[in-house]
Amino acid sequence: MAAGNVARQVSIRVVQAIGVLWASPVSLVGLLVGVVALPLGARMKVSDSALVFHDVPFGPGGALTLGNVILHTGHSLDQTALTYACRLNGGSDCVRLGDHERAHVYQYLVLGPLFLPLYFLCGGISARNRFEQAADRYAQTGAGWWPW
Repeated sequence: MAAGNVARQVSIRVVQAIGVLWASPVSLVGLLVGVVALPLGARMKVSDSALVFHDVPFGPGGALTLGNVILHTGHSLDQTALTYACRLNGGSDCVRLGDHERAHVYQYLVLGPLFLPLYFLCGGISARNRFEQAADRYAQTGAGWWPW
């Protein structure tokens, strides 16, 4: 039984490493943007399965995931944000921002450089975008990050 758990853990780590490599072209873009933001006051740390740049002093606000990099204009991914459905229909359901962005990291691990074209084909930054719906679902329940 213990050997089975070890084999499973090793398999998970290998698959994750492949996903990180697959997403690396987009992660590199995020890393470059984050490094440019460091002398402007950004802070870097590892959390939510990604390299996170907090206090990024440019952008529309909130967070943007690029591969395994999260660019965040705020101080902490522990802050809450309205779900996309609440933004569209009203309501008060909120999710932890870091959980929402972690779902996008997982989506990138599977889709790699295909994530961005598929994301925009599904509606971009919108409550109707299945990627955003899945990220909100994951942030609310801890499951269901896959958009299909």
